[in-house]
Amino acid sequence: MASKHLTRRDFLKSSFALAAASGVPASLLIAAQAGAQEANVEAWKKAPCRFCGVGCGVLVGTQKGKVVAVRGDPEAPVNRGLLCIKGYSLPKILYGRDRYTEPLLRQGDKFVKIAWERAMDLMAGKFKDAIQKHGPESVGVYFSGQSTVFEGYAVNKLMKGGIGSNNIEGNPRLCMASAVAGFYSTFNMDEPMGCYDDFELADTFFLWGSNMAEMHPILYSRMVERKHQDPNVKIVSLQTYTNRSTDEPADLIMIFNPQADLAIANAMAHVVVKDGLTDETFIKKHVNFKKGLTQIGYGVEDKFEYGGSAEQSWKTYRPFADKAEAVSYDDYKKFLESYTPEYAEKISGVPAETIRQAARLFGDPKRKAVSLWTMGFNQHVRGTWINNLLYNLHLLTGKIAAPGNSPFSLTGQPSACGTTRETGALSHLLPGGHFVANEEHRKKAAEIWNVPVEKISPRPGYHTMELFRALDRGEIKVLWINTTNPFQTLPHAGRYRKGSRKGGDRFVIVSEVYPSETSRHADLILPSAMWVEKEGMFGNTERRTQHWAKMVEPPGQAKDDLWQIVELAKRLGLGKLFDYGKEPLHKALFEEYRKFGAGKGKDLAPYDMYVKVRGGLRWPVVEGKETRWRYREGYDPYVKKGEEVKFYGQPDGRAVIWLRPYEPAAEAPDRDYPFWLSTGRVLEHWHTGTITRRVPELHRAVPFAPVWINPEDAKALGVKAGDSVRVKSRRGEVVTKAELGGRNTVPKGVVYVPFFDESVLINLVTLDAYDPISKQPDFKKCAVRLEKA
Repeated sequence: MASKHLTRRDFLKSSFALAAASGVPASLLIAAQAGAQEANVEAWKKAPCRFCGVGCGVLVGTQKGKVVAVRGDPEAPVNRGLLCIKGYSLPKILYGRDRYTEPLLRQGDKFVKIAWERAMDLMAGKFKDAIQKHGPESVGVYFSGQSTVFEGYAVNKLMKGGIGSNNIEGNPRLCMASAVAGFYSTFNMDEPMGCYDDFELADTFFLWGSNMAEMHPILYSRMVERKHQDPNVKIVSLQTYTNRSTDEPADLIMIFNPQADLAIANAMAHVVVKDGLTDETFIKKHVNFKKGLTQIGYGVEDKFEYGGSAEQSWKTYRPFADKAEAVSYDDYKKFLESYTPEYAEKISGVPAETIRQAARLFGDPKRKAVSLWTMGFNQHVRGTWINNLLYNLHLLTGKIAAPGNSPFSLTGQPSACGTTRETGALSHLLPGGHFVANEEHRKKAAEIWNVPVEKISPRPGYHTMELFRALDRGEIKVLWINTTNPFQTLPHAGRYRKGSRKGGDRFVIVSEVYPSETSRHADLILPSAMWVEKEGMFGNTERRTQHWAKMVEPPGQAKDDLWQIVELAKRLGLGKLFDYGKEPLHKALFEEYRKFGAGKGKDLAPYDMYVKVRGGLRWPVVEGKETRWRYREGYDPYVKKGEEVKFYGQPDGRAVIWLRPYEPAAEAPDRDYPFWLSTGRVLEHWHTGTITRRVPELHRAVPFAPVWINPEDAKALGVKAGDSVRVKSRRGEVVTKAELGGRNTVPKGVVYVPFFDESVLINLVTLDAYDPISKQPDFKKCAVRLEKA
């Protein structure tokens, strides 16, 4: 896979490699590709895939105003012509029979069709009324890592620069917030420093709780191909249960007890230091040491972010913040002394010698190491800490910011990075790595937006869990939910579903394409355009920004979300925020947004360049050239000659190694609830299944979400494969069918349920504990019991 241009032989070889990794028959993948080639297509145009954060390039075939086929783009450097089975299914996600095509207004238990004019007037009226009576903090929006860069930037500008409310959040808070907090606390800049080129350059891969074979199959296929090319390549897979990413060709498999990754990472650092595998010169030049607060809680109680106050309101809202204290290298070594592999074995269940073996592979100066992780680390009550601990290993060994040496946080959504994180569409952020709490950053934003600086509040808004708790309590009066399905994805979902329908002044607007658990709880439903039914940009995991043009019209009266944002602004008397004269809106928005990152290491190319280039560009883009490896002389234009490595997000250019201890989960199994529950995804479905379950082939492949149970546990319960089982926690319960093997095998005492199935709404069961630093919930650990239903 060294060439961007695949021959048919190369394509077939890659297809079979992907099929082996993902479990999808190669014949199905190849048939999909062949169908795309043979379709009677009138035009082919470029776009990024609509699904995960890998950012695969596709060629979209249209005929008579409809999308009829897709091909993997052979010129796209991410996927080089290959797609996964979801990518090949892209045309069918647009044309489900129950697609929303007209605005709908709730009347009692039913919805009635209304005109767009009335819908937007009603929406604006609800915003105005709430702001007038209760202030700008009484309204909020909840967008998505599936929103385009244009939409994320525009709604952020509307909320923070127009309405004066920082109550803007997005579903990346549920999937990537701990990665963001880890990046900022270690480097004081967000996003990975490496790129996908590392897959062809590394010889040691560590999969930290990431089932890449199903969740990121294109990248997994690149890693597998690398191992096929070089038998010296090693793959270490650390998981809480066996899955397709622990199958061959993984070399070292470490199945650990939930939450024990903290102890394992520290124990690996212990071995690296004790065995003299550190890069002392790198540490001396480029690293500082710090410790933070410990025993920081779990955010389960409403009063957690309110200083313990009995009154939970905007007036008493004070989000938790960590406090850093500088320490020495010797302090760090002393901290590690207790984290022996034997101690970690007691917590994790992983043999001490296996931990030593993994640590020595990581520390071997002759090997290049890439670490890969996603929700296993991030959906974690100590998610920021475990991100820090992984960076510690790379910083101790100097294996960072260099070709083939990279800690690489994978992303679950197509533009969680490019939209939510980089445009600043979260409650504490401003675009381009700026913060609402920073006075200079607010002044800069006010100048670019041409608004009074006083309009931008210095107080962070409600983060996601508090936003929906505030809706439940009645402090949030109006909430606009766009391109996401929180009433299926929020932990302890039962509380927030009920809270949305408590009445009073509450009014929930949902922009959607299909009926969902969230739209069913709405007061007003707005039908949205999707993917190539509108112009867009996404930003992927490796900092790659990609543009696509509008190719087809949306069905019926569906409107794109940017239109909805601008129309709301006009009706709120804030239309001037989006008045760019004769310049096209999308181009004007992007050129304005670029100003935030210019000269700060987050430079973006001009709009017109993205329109022309196939495959996008990785920022920072300086003088028309993209950056593959950040912070490294010779690759990053912000690192001057002679500086070698400079973590220039930090004032002194030095990254931070953190002293972060092991602490237990918020809830653990006990006599009444003796099993760990973990949740996640499957290859065939994406997130809540709102679009993939409307693709017949994907739905037939996995029609429901089972509960995976260890065979010995099932025998003790009298349960056989296919039996109905009740999964119950202190918060709720679901009933589904038992699965005892197949793609996953869970250890004794652990069960696993995917969350794509609205008929098995597993987030009624999960716990709404979260990392106090990142504010990201933990979907991987809570206590349940099983009953034969």
